[in-house]
Formats: sequence, structure tokens, C-alpha cells
Amino acid sequence: MRKSIKEFDLEDRPREKLISNGADSLSDEELLAIIIGTGTREKNVVELSREILQTFSYESLSDIEVSELTKIKGIKSAKASSIVASLRFGQRIAQKTMERKIIKISSSEDIYNYLKNELADKKNEHFYAILLDTKNVIISKEVISIGILDASLVHPREAFKLAVKKSAKSIIFAHNHPSGDYTPSNDDFKTTQRLVQAGEILDIEVLDHIIIGKDGYYSFKKENFL
Repeated sequence: MRKSIKEFDLEDRPREKLISNGADSLSDEELLAIIIGTGTREKNVVELSREILQTFSYESLSDIEVSELTKIKGIKSAKASSIVASLRFGQRIAQKTMERKIIKISSSEDIYNYLKNELADKKNEHFYAILLDTKNVIISKEVISIGILDASLVHPREAFKLAVKKSAKSIIFAHNHPSGDYTPSNDDFKTTQRLVQAGEILDIEVLDHIIIGKDGYYSFKKENFL
């Protein structure tokens, strides 16, 4: 017979356990149970959380939508919205923390670490420009385009507009491959070549262009293309 959360010993209830022993004492399903709040007639909230974690991988949860979660019986739009909001907030905290840690860029790996949590699991392509000062300290991160990357879609004028406005000394471009495969395409090579040429005209050096995949990255600089 199903056991409701109220029938759990007080010290085993997720919320009480968190208050008494801290968040680190909770399992992933218990943390998720606190976000969801309540279960259903058939399943208590911990069992419902367990079903979610068994249905979706951690990778898919990182970019999951409300419509996907509501396919699980007992998860309506309100619960699904709470889950998605909590996941996105956690990702933003992780990104902000990383931004504070990485101030000076000295390698392609620094850029990969700076962007991987944000880009690795995106379902469409995001093209970014990282603007740097004379000491390779990040001035800002700019979104240049979202969608399928085509050599004709990333225009140098748009790519360098903010770099000129913010007096950047150099720039690093980065984008993701939603497929997870970070091997560069012909359009990736064409785009990189056009951007490097534009940078030379504007006297803003293109230090690198990296492609972020699921488990790694490709650096045009590292591969001696730049």
C-alpha cells in the first residue's frame, strides 16, 4: 500500500530533513520532491520524483520544457513550471559563479569552461562573441545569433558592432553544435575565415573560435587554423 509523506517518520520527510541536516543530506529525488511539493493519490511526492529521474536523463533535464514534464502522470503545468524554473535558476547561478571565477582568458579551455554549462545542451545553435580588453580580461559576452549557423547568417558587421562600441582589443567567438558533435562544418570554416578577415580590417584580433559539443570542444586556434 502506498505510504504518504505524512506517514514518514518526521526525520525522513524531505523538507524536515533539509532543515535539520542540510541540503547535502538529501538524495536527488528528495530535493526534487521539495520542489514538486505534493504527490498524487497513486504516488507520494518522493515516488513521483523518482519517476521523473528515471524517465529523463540529467542531460535532458538541463534543458527540459514544461510540455515534456507534463507527459508524466501527476505532473501538471504548475509542478512542471516549478521544476523548470528551479533548474534554470540553478544554471544561472552556476554561470554567474563561473563568470566571477574566470576573469582572464589564457586558453581555449578557459572559454570552454566559461560557456559549457550554458551551451552544451542547447537544442539550437547559439553564436557568442566574448569581448576582451588589452589584458585578455572579459569585458562582456554577447549573443550574435540563435538558430542554424550558416556562413551568410553571421555577418561581420553584427559580430563586431559591440566590440567596436565597447573598445574591445580582441574577441573570441564560440557556438554550440546541438548534435553534440563538435567537429567543424564547412560553414564553420567559412564563417571563421570571414570573421578573422573582418577583425584584421577593424584592428580587433580574433583570438579563437571554439565549437562546444556535449563532451568537449574544437578550437580553431588550437588546430592552427587561426
